[in-house]
Amino acid sequence: PRSTLFPYTTLFRSKSLTYAELERQSSAFGAYLQGKGLKKGARVAIMMPNVLQYPVAMMGILRAGYVVVNVNPLYTPRELEHQLKDSGAEAIVILENFASTLQAVVGKTQVKHVVVASMGDLLGMLKGFIVNLVVRRVKKMVPAWSLPGHTSFPAAIAAGKAITFKPADVGPDDTAFLQYTGGTTGVSKGATLLHRNVLANVAQLALWVEDAYSAKGKPPSMTYVCALPLYHIFALTVNALMGMQQGALNLLIPNPRDIPGFVKELQKQPFHLFPGLNTLFNALLNNEDFRKLD
Repeated sequence: PRSTLFPYTTLFRSKSLTYAELERQSSAFGAYLQGKGLKKGARVAIMMPNVLQYPVAMMGILRAGYVVVNVNPLYTPRELEHQLKDSGAEAIVILENFASTLQAVVGKTQVKHVVVASMGDLLGMLKGFIVNLVVRRVKKMVPAWSLPGHTSFPAAIAAGKAITFKPADVGPDDTAFLQYTGGTTGVSKGATLLHRNVLANVAQLALWVEDAYSAKGKPPSMTYVCALPLYHIFALTVNALMGMQQGALNLLIPNPRDIPGFVKELQKQPFHLFPGLNTLFNALLNNEDFRKLD
């Protein structure tokens, strides 16, 4: 019901994804994975920045009864190899910009199924073509790569739509995420997050934020700024999961380090909740255009 009232719109290059579209596409992606014969509890890695495919892949993995393994797309081959081996990931969804990193190590891992996404996949035919052309040819952001047997993200969605999706029988004590630490005290370690852990955290946040609404009132339709990476537990919990629980619109920022470009996105609409870090806020406060915003 919430999807008809408050579209969860993840904006990227002025393209939106509604809750209804997210439901359909995540069902298709979940069905695609089920069609590959993955058993309940199988680990599926996601190695992407904040792009539209992220929530689709994440919800598809969870709804199909699998475990999400979030991977920092800036990992070196050595770091990626460790995390894929340690988690036992059998499949991975990766943005083509980082496919060369996977190419270097995939043969040493248990990964059997590779889905490669591109920046323009979900932006529509014309806009998607232009964005991919700029990313690949003009900005040269995609190093040459070769992953024999891989499937493109659109092809995976299309294949999944031809299969009947079977919602998984998942309980509170089933694992939802293997969330890896930054590796600041040795190798990166995977924290096991159960479905009940994540649901409890989102419920806590939902109650906590009510205090803010008591001062100014809750907007009829919430807009969250998602500048922190979704592969990190902060944005994953507050933006992706709490945002959905609140029926919010989530503004995806793929590259918050581009402060002028980031500010241009913030100028387009009002926003209500902005999780961030001191370094990010400091950079914004030193931008003259940001100081003109409400």
